[in-house]
Amino acid sequence: MFDKAFVLKIFEGFSIERWNDLVRPLELIEMDKTAEKTVLAYMLGKMEEARGGTIDWNAVIYGSLFDLLRKIALCDIKAPVQRMIHDEYPEEFDRLNRWVVEQYRPIISDPRLFDGFSSYVLSAPDKGDLTWRVVRAAHKYSTRRELDMIRPVNESARLVGIDEGLDRDMESFLDLRGVQLLIAKRLAFDFIMEVEKLRFQTRWNQTPRVPRTSVLGHSYFVAALTLLMSRAAGCGEIRVYDNFFSALFHDLPEAVTRDIISPVKQATHELPGIVKRIEDRIVERELIPLMDPSFRDELMYFTNMEFENRIIGEDGMPRSVSVEDLAGCADAGKKPTDGKIVRAADHIAAFIEADASIRYGITSKHLRDGRKNILALYPRGKTVNGLDVAAFFAEFPE
Repeated sequence: MFDKAFVLKIFEGFSIERWNDLVRPLELIEMDKTAEKTVLAYMLGKMEEARGGTIDWNAVIYGSLFDLLRKIALCDIKAPVQRMIHDEYPEEFDRLNRWVVEQYRPIISDPRLFDGFSSYVLSAPDKGDLTWRVVRAAHKYSTRRELDMIRPVNESARLVGIDEGLDRDMESFLDLRGVQLLIAKRLAFDFIMEVEKLRFQTRWNQTPRVPRTSVLGHSYFVAALTLLMSRAAGCGEIRVYDNFFSALFHDLPEAVTRDIISPVKQATHELPGIVKRIEDRIVERELIPLMDPSFRDELMYFTNMEFENRIIGEDGMPRSVSVEDLAGCADAGKKPTDGKIVRAADHIAAFIEADASIRYGITSKHLRDGRKNILALYPRGKTVNGLDVAAFFAEFPE
């Protein structure tokens, strides 16, 4: 269910450039946009829940992946052109969506996941649904943030139509508390500005690599892999939710500490623990004050002991548990989380990043050693929370 072909298709999201008809002072990549949009959907959704609204988190999680898959298939058709086809040629738009679905039939081996994807792409959304509105607002606002990043180097005449369109789109979401705070540039805006720093941090930055990946895009890739692996492991909805968002936010502290590459972080026996303690202090000082109360505690849980199988204990603190304990926990309040699956997904993502560049012909000792070291962690028969992760790595010959 998380086989090679599907994983590599998702990885193509790192190769799709955005805004490529405008001047760009930085690379704007589809995977990064998906990551920021999903973070925003989480923030907006939590704020609406705090107001008494109901959010379908399955729709948020799976919708983020399905939107990315559709974008990968249709990356050569600009969004405004797609909207025109939708509005003026609805029958052709329907045929186009059916074509998208058929592109994935050979590579999505999970029948229920494929059916969900097909239904998502082919069905008209309920535009009055709160979850849809939250996700759509996140999509539009993340687009607005990209435009703001490139605005200083583009003549204003190039952006007039785009600005007007985005302003009209955002007007319909002004009743959402999170949108109000973002537009007013309150703490929610400051928080997303910190998250965006992960978009500017390049992974494996000591070596040339193709495609380059940011920490933010990597975080979403890990979340998507975690979703697939959680399904394969038979995790229920509660664990899928906690696993996915734990993966999405697993590198959040690096927004204020920056990425420290593994060889440096593990240079001495004590250094990993020291780095973690320093990270915790910096996060407490610089990041936590920017978090809305509606999601602050949960977000800190997701970033604490992020690679451990864990639940929230009777004392309100996270504690490590066995996978059997996770399987037997149906209490959403205890937040059962397969941290070891998140760790394996993190390793798979790093492996794909190194392997892809090597196969493109851009290689280095750092990439070769990184690939080799990850493979060594998963010898034949190695399982993680019941998943045969070694079998996945066996699909990549030396």
